[in-house]
Amino acid sequence: MTASLLQLRPDFAAIAAWTPAGTSVLDLGCGDGSLLDYLKTERSVRGYGVEIDDKNILRCIERGVNVIQSNLDEGLSGFDSGAFDFVILSQTLQATRHTEKLVREMLRVGREGIVSFPNFGYWKNRLQILRGHMPVSDELPYQWYDTPNVHLCTLRDFEKLCDDMGIRILDQRVITGGHEVALLPNLLGSTAVYRIRRGC
Repeated sequence: MTASLLQLRPDFAAIAAWTPAGTSVLDLGCGDGSLLDYLKTERSVRGYGVEIDDKNILRCIERGVNVIQSNLDEGLSGFDSGAFDFVILSQTLQATRHTEKLVREMLRVGREGIVSFPNFGYWKNRLQILRGHMPVSDELPYQWYDTPNVHLCTLRDFEKLCDDMGIRILDQRVITGGHEVALLPNLLGSTAVYRIRRGC
């Protein structure tokens, strides 16, 4: 089951590699709880998920994942500063309306942040745009008219955001088809995973 999960979500392995055993984790937009469940199994993490969708909350409860129902666009004021070792925003960044505020709040609540997102600069996405269509792919599975995504970005866009906000990028993984991409990652990578921290 773990192998098939990693095929569907290759960013999970990168996230787990950066999450030491026994650390505390807050997973923002946790969906059905599969990432927290994976991290509990692989890394014995302690933590909570934040999710808004009723069906996903029920699935989290069925998995035994601690979950809090909340809208991320309203911020993280319910969490104390430094309450978690890691705050994770996995495949959720592009669906948030107040991106800067949420990233800032992530790094207030957590010692470090981990962010993964679909790379809009991936060559297959660029090709679909050249053909006159918004991209649809495994990483971007929605049609333009029913997508929850409001802020799609490329690797360079995210790195500029971090630079503008004074955020340190500690590490990066770019993945396509379950394999890490080192050459021309903004063109050849379909999924990006970043480990970040507040700048000194």
